[in-house]
Amino acid sequence: MGTPKQRHTKGRRDRARVQFKLSPKKLTECSNCKAVVKGHIVCPKCGYYKGKEVVNTLKKIKKTKQKA
Repeated sequence: MGTPKQRHTKGRRDRARVQFKLSPKKLTECSNCKAVVKGHIVCPKCGYYKGKEVVNTLKKIKKTKQKA
């Protein structure tokens, strides 16, 4: 495997590192309860996705109360 012949300058090194930055998460508003959630994920507060109920959150709340 080859080895580099000369060092890269600080500017060249830093310019390459600019490309490795992190981007903020894309957040959207739930169409049902208006909570801020990540995109393409069922809302953890109301259980809706694209205007339809996918997860019955009331059933989960009742189960946790029965266990306690």
